[in-house]
Amino acid sequence: MRRFLLAAIAFGAMSSAHAADLPFLRGGFTDGYSRAPVNWQGFYVGGQGSWGSQKSALPGVGDMQGTFITPAGVAPYLFATPPSTANSLNGGYGAFFGYNSQYEDVVVGIEGNYIHDGFRATSAAGRVNPGIAPFTVTSVTYSSETMKLPDFGSVRLRGGYMMGCFLPYLFVGAGFGGQTVDRAVSASPPPLAPAWMTDSKSKLVYGYTAGAGFDVQLVGGLFGRVEYEYKRVTSNLESIVNTVHVGLGYKF
Repeated sequence: MRRFLLAAIAFGAMSSAHAADLPFLRGGFTDGYSRAPVNWQGFYVGGQGSWGSQKSALPGVGDMQGTFITPAGVAPYLFATPPSTANSLNGGYGAFFGYNSQYEDVVVGIEGNYIHDGFRATSAAGRVNPGIAPFTVTSVTYSSETMKLPDFGSVRLRGGYMMGCFLPYLFVGAGFGGQTVDRAVSASPPPLAPAWMTDSKSKLVYGYTAGAGFDVQLVGGLFGRVEYEYKRVTSNLESIVNTVHVGLGYKF
């Protein structure tokens, strides 16, 4: 009996030691698993699509309307005034590139960002002037203004806080782009003398940008992006643009 008890104790000790080496008996599925922190440090590049709205101030067409001279017998040209602002909705596409520095969970960096939006906002107004004696012919006038903002590039400073594989961030920066204003005025019957009917001016304009978004690691260095951007053109004619971007990038 005594020998049997000693053998049983020895066998139990050996079984316990062997069980301790089995992961599923000592919690190996959880204790032995740990995910390495996401590394956002380094250079990155990517592409993006956008959708948003534009609201722009317009210069007016009074200087052009003043050159129209009504022919004899035609009701005087009276012009309606187009609204002083114009709005549009449009999609676009672009690219971005930058560099991140990471300090534990805090990520800061600098980024270059470009969007080709192709915004085109038009304001127009027309008027019919009845031919009442002594004017026997009715006249019709029409005026329009179109603001185009096809491109905008910016340099941003970014700051974010890592939350697992997500990197929420804020950004602010300065930007510049192209702004084109097309104006047109017409009248029927045609004016007595040549009039200033069309005008187009393009300028390089500047402003600022700010917004927020988040990057999310997908696999390896591949990451996705969703962000909101507010852009304001402060030179020449003011324009305000609000857009949402969805992008895909790669961190080297």
